[in-house]
Amino acid sequence: MSQLSKRAKQVSPSPTLAITAKANQMKASGIDIISFGAGEPDFDTPKNIKEAAKAAIDSGFTKYTPSSGTIQLKDAIVEKFKNDNGLEYKRDQIVVSCGAKHSLYNVMMALCDPGDEVIIPAPYWVSYPEMVKLADGVPKYINTDDNTSFKINSKVLKDNLTKKTKIFILNSPGNPTGSVYSADELNDIAKICVENNIIVVSDEIYEKNLYDGFKHISIASFGEAIKNLTIVVNGVSKTYAMTGWRIGYFAAASDIAKAVSQIQDHSTSNPTSIAQAAALEAIKGPQDEVLKMVEEFDKRRKYLVLRLNSISGISCIMPKGAFYAFPNISELKTDSDKFADYLLTKYNVAVVPGSGFGAPQNIRLSYATSMINIEKGLDRIEEACKAL
Repeated sequence: MSQLSKRAKQVSPSPTLAITAKANQMKASGIDIISFGAGEPDFDTPKNIKEAAKAAIDSGFTKYTPSSGTIQLKDAIVEKFKNDNGLEYKRDQIVVSCGAKHSLYNVMMALCDPGDEVIIPAPYWVSYPEMVKLADGVPKYINTDDNTSFKINSKVLKDNLTKKTKIFILNSPGNPTGSVYSADELNDIAKICVENNIIVVSDEIYEKNLYDGFKHISIASFGEAIKNLTIVVNGVSKTYAMTGWRIGYFAAASDIAKAVSQIQDHSTSNPTSIAQAAALEAIKGPQDEVLKMVEEFDKRRKYLVLRLNSISGISCIMPKGAFYAFPNISELKTDSDKFADYLLTKYNVAVVPGSGFGAPQNIRLSYATSMINIEKGLDRIEEACKAL
């Protein structure tokens, strides 16, 4: 008889990590795998950031820090929110965690009571529902598709509210779709949340990965009322190619920040001191490398979507942010799990099935890989579709 908790039993494995692990295993055995799976930039962490980490080690900055982050890093984050997002926060409203995923998990643990409903637009990042379930909350999905550019509107949100609704998760720019909400859309959603006292968890980890002239706008910037209800989550992973450094952070009302800080006190304690020093340099230092990365992502994005739409049976809307394309494969008369397995086992191409994102008719391709890999991988996908 299993001794695992009900909580542990109900958690599903991450399909993105699973497909990446399988692709890496095949690569290790000598197979030429083209992977579109990983949700991380293929660029190296900028040199100035790495040098800051080395300097931290050399200066002996290798001890405990406050659980919720160093004063220096918190102050830099306060300035970042002010300069980039027009948001005023105090130091005690900032919590630094071991990655934005850790921030989100801790927030759910601090906010959810058994039975609380959390609205999650689908397609969604695979970890949102699992975090909610781990916190004894109830995920409630609102389905979107290509026709709505994978976005909900304020009316749809309002129609899905119940007496049990406590939280709305917003992800813009979004994973897996690359969707981006406009200022008007965000303002309308903010009004509904304020009217109904709904907490907004706004995941803005891809804020710098925007294209076609889009500028990032935080939903928290539409007045004090919505700001007080919003937890703004961000981090250095995607913007600065620092996925392995594990530094995320959020800003929120002081009582929420205090509660999460206490949870962190008794779980991980502080994020790695050296990684915090690196994150400080990332946020305060030169931003030239960020612009170069985004320019390269933009070139890949345009090529990838153009090629996908030229393949019979596949259609793909142009993503406005992040570094993913989310093509529809329903015309191929198969589902995403079968198609992803077919591509990997027969054509040595790794994509992530959309089923894990709540969209079994789609697959996710990350263009955080070289243009050479993108070209070669799309050639194989085109060949695979013709064979079907």
